[in-house]
Amino acid sequence: MLDIKFIRENADVVKAGATKKLITVDIDRLLVVDDERKALRQELDAKRFEQTRRSNELPRLQGEERAKLLEAMKQLKEGMAEAEEKLKSVMEEWQRLMLAVPNVPDMSVPEGETDQDNMEIKKWGELPSFDFAPQGHVELMTELGMADFERGAKVAGFRGYFLKGDGVILTNAIWQYVLTFFSAKGFTPMIVPSLVRREPLLGTGFLPQSEDDLYKVQDELYLAGTGEVATMGYHMDETLTKEELPKKYLAFSPCFRREIGAHGKDVKGLIRVHEFYKFEQVILCEASHEASVQYHEELTRNTEELIETLGIPYHTVVNCGGDLGLGQVKKYDIELWVPAEKTYREIGSASYFHDFQTRRLNIRYKDAEGKLQYAHSLNNTAMPVPRILVSIVENYQQADGTIKVPDVLVPYVGKSVIGKPV
Repeated sequence: MLDIKFIRENADVVKAGATKKLITVDIDRLLVVDDERKALRQELDAKRFEQTRRSNELPRLQGEERAKLLEAMKQLKEGMAEAEEKLKSVMEEWQRLMLAVPNVPDMSVPEGETDQDNMEIKKWGELPSFDFAPQGHVELMTELGMADFERGAKVAGFRGYFLKGDGVILTNAIWQYVLTFFSAKGFTPMIVPSLVRREPLLGTGFLPQSEDDLYKVQDELYLAGTGEVATMGYHMDETLTKEELPKKYLAFSPCFRREIGAHGKDVKGLIRVHEFYKFEQVILCEASHEASVQYHEELTRNTEELIETLGIPYHTVVNCGGDLGLGQVKKYDIELWVPAEKTYREIGSASYFHDFQTRRLNIRYKDAEGKLQYAHSLNNTAMPVPRILVSIVENYQQADGTIKVPDVLVPYVGKSVIGKPV
């Protein structure tokens, strides 16, 4: 959420940012409603002051004067009730409009409408060259007893899957390796809730805009699509000290997404599923654009470095305006090479938000002068499973149908080659 004062003083900038993100929001209406909100609050404050003044007079009055004052106080109370009802209605519209205002994208964000307009800024690794006809991960993992997609659909429906055998062992190896990798970089590991209340989803910007893609369980409880939600909620309504920053968390959780609007997109195998697991990097830092940019590059590089140690070719793109979410100032996508499709597929996104999320979640800290500031927030996918399995098995497949285990995972898998189960 942006500061209403910032919106009022920079209305043209906010409008331009919304246009760049292809988000429709009525800033002019918001400013009109904000004027109404302020006027009603001033009116209520004046009435409350008058009520207090008259209440203090009441004990000194008798007879007719007291009766007149009581009648005046009754009318004042009725006027206050009417003003409070108006304010309640105005506040509902004000809050709805405020929640719809997108963050202003960085000037370096390219113009564009979809992910097809994202710009490549880095490419790493040599694409594999096979002297045999390479297979896709569905065929490879099925043949090697690593996954069962047919029974997955039977049990869980569309996009359902079972991991089994070496598919489970490889998954656990990845988890252990990721935990070791990021612990060495100073991240505090946490297992965070997937079942979350509405407040942290509103705070992180997933509500109300992305409600269709969330599973609502009961009342105000939802299944989150990323550990970012619970991790950001961890310090909700708290005031930290400057010395505590930056906070660096490596959050692990099951994740759930309905994938509304993606029915015909990446439907085969493990690229896009309803239920998965993810490690997420989350940082809270001081309220500084320079610090946010620095940590954004750091988070991105962390995942790039992790992928490089796995030996998987990738490229990094900077997202265009139309491919940014409501709260993101800037975002990078890291995409891994998928040989069967002869293309790169997203493995994770690195974003920074300035104080957009922390203002909604009321996460503050005291700066060096003791002044309260809203912290800045950032996040980046450390590793999603099972999606990473797609690139591992396809890039490391061998002519005999076996899978070579990446060197860094061998100690965790316990073998260097995955073959057919005996």
